[in-house]
Amino acid sequence: MKQATDRDPKAPRFELRFWSLFRPGSGYAFPCDVDGHVDLDSLSEAGRNHYFFARSMVGAELTTPTVVPTVASEPCVGADTVVDS
Repeated sequence: MKQATDRDPKAPRFELRFWSLFRPGSGYAFPCDVDGHVDLDSLSEAGRNHYFFARSMVGAELTTPTVVPTVASEPCVGADTVVDS
């Protein structure tokens, strides 16, 4: 998988987002490719744990994930953190 630094800073990149069913604006986001594949090797141990947790909570606490295009120059929502607006 190419790193963001290998690309044009304005080139699109993607995040796989799991939104909370009960807390609007909250959820998890992970870097992915256009097809929604997350490179688990690029995540920290905590990031992998959050990813597996998010996948296991689909339907119970979180929505089915969606692939969202982002711009590389935008602040990245870290895979080790929870999205909370």
